Amino acid sequence: MKKSVLIGVLLAAGVFFSASARGHYGMVIPSDSMVMQEDDRTVSLQTSFSHPFEMIGMELVKPKAFGVMANGEKKDLSGELKETRVMGQKAWKADYPVRRPGVYKFYMEPQPYWEPAEDLYIIHYTQTVVTAFGDDEGWDEELGLKTEIVPLSKPFGLYAGNLFQGVVKMDGQPVPNAEVEVEFYNADGKYRAPTDYMITQTVKADPNGVFSYAAPWPGWWGFSALNEADFKIKHEGEDKDVELGAVLWVEFQGPETK
Repeated sequence: MKKSVLIGVLLAAGVFFSASARGHYGMVIPSDSMVMQEDDRTVSLQTSFSHPFEMIGMELVKPKAFGVMANGEKKDLSGELKETRVMGQKAWKADYPVRRPGVYKFYMEPQPYWEPAEDLYIIHYTQTVVTAFGDDEGWDEELGLKTEIVPLSKPFGLYAGNLFQGVVKMDGQPVPNAEVEVEFYNADGKYRAPTDYMITQTVKADPNGVFSYAAPWPGWWGFSALNEADFKIKHEGEDKDVELGAVLWVEFQGPETK
């Protein structure tokens, strides 16, 4: 059944979708986004798949790829992944020792996720950036993923309220007028959205694929640019569309008091 027909049937039956139904996010969340000399030098990373504001988890099978790029070189970390639970669902974790100054870009490519409600597969190429020991060179380097958000603002050392900018790319090229969904990781359940419309916010990129967003309060914020893939995946013998997400997680912080 086509997605539009399915929705029509459910609406006729009195079943309504909340605005949050779209808020799937691949997640790569580190224990620290800025490793200083006095900090623990092992960064713990959690990879998961969820609705991060509502804290509704979904199962994440072992990712197809998980790694880090530092000083222009990529390193496969998939062998370090250990199964864990995030939001009550299967997820994965890994510890990474930071031994030298640099900018570390962690990334995850999941196995395709079948979403029956949307009649398609979802693949979210997800990344986050950690800086260490005062080095901040290379934060805008591309990872070379199928699709990714390349930061135009330094993706660490940000105050809540700072304007963050990035460019959405697919196959290395900017995606004109891309829609970017933005959602807060409500880890401690502190916040409640006044309406479902405010769980997932949406901004639109310009003709050069550039988008802007100012996070209103501290914490981890996810940016997800969704586009249709140029390939299909079979499900029960039938070709299905594939949603490709370019996801970037950025931490915004508040000032410390004396």
